[in-house]
Amino acid sequence: MTANEKNQSQATIYDVADHAGVAISTVSRVLNESQDVADATRERVVDAIRELQFRPNRTAKSLAQHSTRTIAVAVPTFTTPFHNELLKGVRDRLDHEDVDLLLCDLEWEAPQRTLRNFLEGGAMDGLLLVGVAADEELADELSLLGAPVVVVGTRLDDFDSFYWEDEPGAKLAVEHLLERGYSRIGMITTPHNNRIRNARVAGYQQALEEAGIEFDSDLVAHGHTSKHDGFSEESGYEAMQDLLALDEPVEAAFASSDVQAIGAWQAIREEGLEVPDDFAFVGYDDIKVSRFIGLTSVAQNMYDVGNEATDVLLDRLQNSGPEEYVSRLIEPHLQVRKSSGQVR
Repeated sequence: MTANEKNQSQATIYDVADHAGVAISTVSRVLNESQDVADATRERVVDAIRELQFRPNRTAKSLAQHSTRTIAVAVPTFTTPFHNELLKGVRDRLDHEDVDLLLCDLEWEAPQRTLRNFLEGGAMDGLLLVGVAADEELADELSLLGAPVVVVGTRLDDFDSFYWEDEPGAKLAVEHLLERGYSRIGMITTPHNNRIRNARVAGYQQALEEAGIEFDSDLVAHGHTSKHDGFSEESGYEAMQDLLALDEPVEAAFASSDVQAIGAWQAIREEGLEVPDDFAFVGYDDIKVSRFIGLTSVAQNMYDVGNEATDVLLDRLQNSGPEEYVSRLIEPHLQVRKSSGQVR
C-alpha cells in the first residue's frame, strides 16, 4: 500500500514503523521525544509520520482537548464469575464518583487485537486493563494513550500493576490435599498453553515432588470445550470424566478454577460418589458461589483488587498519583470448606 493510499484511512503506529523500517518501540520513543534515538533514525520516523499524516490515536487527541469523565475496563470476558467479582469492586468504588464506566469485552481468542481496536476507537480518561499479556509493542501503545493505565493480572514496567503468582497458589491447594491424607491427586486444567496454565501445573508438580510423590502427566486432565479459554463447567466436567476413567482413578483433584470444579463435581455425582466422603476437591479463584456450595478454594480477593485498582486509577486522574508506580503482589490464601474433607 502506498503512502497516499494509507493516509486515505487513519494511519496507525504500525504503519509508521513499517514505513520507516523500525520497531514500534522506536516510533514510540520518537513521539515521546526521547533522546535515545539516532538522528538518522529519528529523521526516517518523522518523515514517515509526515508522509502518512499520522496522528496519535483519537483517544489521546480527545483527551488533549477535554476530559471525558470516563473510565474504561477491558477484560477478556465479562461472563465469568472471576471477572464479575473484580468488576463489582470497580463499580462499588465508582458509586460516589462523577465518572462513567465503559466496558470492553476483549474476547478470549484475540484480546490484544481487540484491545488495539478499542484504543483506536474512543476517548477515555483512564483504563483498567485486566488479564491481558502485554508485550513490548502493546506497552508502547498504552504509553501513547495519554491517560493513566492500571494493569491487573500481570506486572508491567512503567504502569501501576496489581498481579499475582499462580504457582504458589496451586502449590498451596495441593499441599492442603496432601495434608488431608490424599496422595493420588489429579489436576484439572485448560488445553491452552498459556502462562496461567503452566504456572498452576508447575505448582501442582512442585507440591507433589516435595512430598515424595512422582509427577504423573496422566493425572493432569483438561476438557475439550473451548468456552472461556477452557475454564468452564463443561471443561471441568469432561476432564473429571477422564480422571475417573483411569485404571486407578484419582481420589482427590485440584481444579484450576472454581468454575471447572463445579462441572467436575457434577461428574462425581453422576458416578454415585459424594464430596467429601468419597472424593475431595480444591478449586481456584474463590468465586461467590463457592462459599455457598462449600468448595475449598484458593482466594485472590478479586473484589478488593478491583476496588483498590480503581482507587489508584482515580488517584492518578485527580492528583497525578504517587511519584512511583504501584506494584502490588496479591498473595493467594486458602479458604477451607467442606469439599476438601477431614484429615484421614
